[in-house]
Amino acid sequence: MPIDTGTLAARFARLKVVVVDDEPYMRKVVRTMLLGMDVRAVHEAADGPAGLEMIRTVAPDVVIVDWEMPGLDGAGFVRMVRSPETFPYPDVPIIMLTGHGERSRVIEAIKIGVNEFLLKPVSAKALRDRIAAVLTRPRPVVKADNYYGPAPRKLAAAIHADNDAAIAKLILVD
Repeated sequence: MPIDTGTLAARFARLKVVVVDDEPYMRKVVRTMLLGMDVRAVHEAADGPAGLEMIRTVAPDVVIVDWEMPGLDGAGFVRMVRSPETFPYPDVPIIMLTGHGERSRVIEAIKIGVNEFLLKPVSAKALRDRIAAVLTRPRPVVKADNYYGPAPRKLAAAIHADNDAAIAKLILVD
């Protein structure tokens, strides 16, 4: 189903985004891209602890976080956010934006509950597409053993297929 660009533009205008990156220049680049997408509420944090506090106070719709940061890195940050017992917004969509695209990092990002993964340098289109994906095609949040985060894509597709089948069955019965 195609995305209604008017509706999407309106959603972008209402978005609250937190950008967590230790590099001021990178925060400025991401802020500029977001403003170009008509996102007006962009909040910045220079490190992981400040990012966690920003999430607590802003209750954002999307978080964009770097991997390599001193102190609390992006992976540790995501683990803390994805702790429903201790963190108030564990379901917030998280986009990892990093210069480290090694397979091991991508796999770890998936295992810790990142919704989307982008490599620096990032284009405005790629960032926009990933934000649109978490807004328009949200995956259900699941808890399994030590994992808390978005359902893996194949599982999410199966859940949606089951829902579609159940809806079709209800329509045919009525």
